[in-house]
Amino acid sequence: MTKTIPIYQVDAFTDKAFSGNPAAVCILDVAQTDLWMQNVAAEMNLSETAFLVPEADGYRLRWFTPLAEVALCGHATLASSHILWETGRLAQNVSAKFFTLSGVLTARLDAQKWIELNFPVKPVEQAPVPPELAQILNVTPVFTGKNQFDFVVEVENEEIVRQVAPDFQALKKLPVRGVVVTAKSSLPEFDFVSRFFAPAVGVNEDPVTGSAHCCLAHYWSHKLGKHHFNAFQASRRGGRLKLTLEGDRVLIGGQAVTVLSGELYS
Repeated sequence: MTKTIPIYQVDAFTDKAFSGNPAAVCILDVAQTDLWMQNVAAEMNLSETAFLVPEADGYRLRWFTPLAEVALCGHATLASSHILWETGRLAQNVSAKFFTLSGVLTARLDAQKWIELNFPVKPVEQAPVPPELAQILNVTPVFTGKNQFDFVVEVENEEIVRQVAPDFQALKKLPVRGVVVTAKSSLPEFDFVSRFFAPAVGVNEDPVTGSAHCCLAHYWSHKLGKHHFNAFQASRRGGRLKLTLEGDRVLIGGQAVTVLSGELYS
């Protein structure tokens, strides 16, 4: 008998369908093999597919791009939380708890129906980057650094961020998950803007990257002397994030919209 597995597609870090960052959320009764999950992620062909398996008082959560498993993903965690509450698998007054490659992560739904993720800070340190990076991005950096996952490049203004057009084949060869490009926002409603490029894991440009803001919140806190931020990821789809830095944790707030539900045949 063919078994069916529920799967959903959610636009994260937005309150409107067809914007923000789409993620697939696959809810399993029992764990599947890495190869099976990677094949499903490749089939979905989104920047991330999340796989949830009930475990203890929460869920085991893993994230796959079309090419690889990743150690931390914000938008697919936000999408997963949204689905758990929307489908009634979790009461809305109960926090979601996830066991992941980056430790225990939690999410809660606030009074305004924003989802708040509790993630680890991933600080950036000023560091030399490959000399060809500026040429690959075609920018003049104000700052270059590196954190656990990515290179981070600050540029002079928001317009430069919006106009970045990398050489993706060259970017793919760099020894990092991806590259974050950021600048102070020119708009009063936002503190800073960013874009994120990760062709090495099969995502040329990620529309809205929660995990990058684990770095950016820390970075801009030192630059701006504050701990609360409104951020905008200036991809074509675009996405809004509310950030609060609390010691070695960052609270990442966003909204989500379900755009598709279905079943996988296994």
